[in-house]
Amino acid sequence: MLSMEKIFHVREAGSTVKTEVLAGVTTFMTMAYILMVNSGMFAELPGVSYNAIYIATAISACIGTILIGLLANLPLAQASAMGSNAFFVYTVCLGFGLGYANALVLILIDGILFILLTVTGLRKKIFEAIPTSVRVSIPAGVGLFIALIGLKDSGIVVADPSTYVNLASFNILFGNVAWKDIMPMLVTLSALTAIAVLSCRKIKGAVLWGILGGTILYYILGFTVSGFYEGFTDDLNFNPFVAFVDFGTQAFGKVFTEGFDFSPYLAEHSRPELAILIATTALAFCLVDMFDTIGTLYGACARGNILTEEGEVPNLDKAMLADA
Repeated sequence: MLSMEKIFHVREAGSTVKTEVLAGVTTFMTMAYILMVNSGMFAELPGVSYNAIYIATAISACIGTILIGLLANLPLAQASAMGSNAFFVYTVCLGFGLGYANALVLILIDGILFILLTVTGLRKKIFEAIPTSVRVSIPAGVGLFIALIGLKDSGIVVADPSTYVNLASFNILFGNVAWKDIMPMLVTLSALTAIAVLSCRKIKGAVLWGILGGTILYYILGFTVSGFYEGFTDDLNFNPFVAFVDFGTQAFGKVFTEGFDFSPYLAEHSRPELAILIATTALAFCLVDMFDTIGTLYGACARGNILTEEGEVPNLDKAMLADA
């Protein structure tokens, strides 16, 4: 505890070790979905498995979170941005036809560019030039996107040929849905309601208790669904080395071993097309990452009441360097 106080100045910030640990567990629980969703998206790409991306996502999140804590002394966590990842998989790889390793080169360019912008101070100037109204609106937009992912995965939001998105039917009596269809949706709504009520009552760890309660309720109600637990343990593997082997062979270092070989893309496209694709796509990644980082930093610090008296993010340069 003394070392934590010495390094992070917890008491000076008006907090306690207990509060920080509870906040850390809550943050992990609210972000853990990224491990599964990100892995599932990337597993749609040829030559990439769920296990490989799961480990890559976890390791990168660990490194990013440790860096922002040690460099910027901010109680924030970093992980893969879902908007950027969706753009990576569905637009750059599946849409434009770039290979997985080739697309990673664009991410490498993005990271190098952000390091240069941060070290030179240009990124901070861009941040300060953004109006406050835009800073406030960005985290709201990011939150709505994450909420949409959750509502889709729970089955509440479904695809619609006319309106693109629609609400799922709860009509179990006269509709064509069964209890197994609406049970996950009811659990989701129950958990959200619990989180809202606990938050209004200012119960510490409201999000954490809502997530844990919803999880327990889901698996209890699973006994009421025929075949819910059928094959539940078939894919379980308690040997962690299996996933790490996939990470080592399919993900680790691919940007350097295969990323700069664009011959498969050039077999069907010209070099000018490749140059334009790299330039525009790298720029798109930079813009998305720029606004995503700025909005999330500002929103998280504002919600955590750790903005400076001037309304700025503390240690902004170091925070952005950790992100870069």
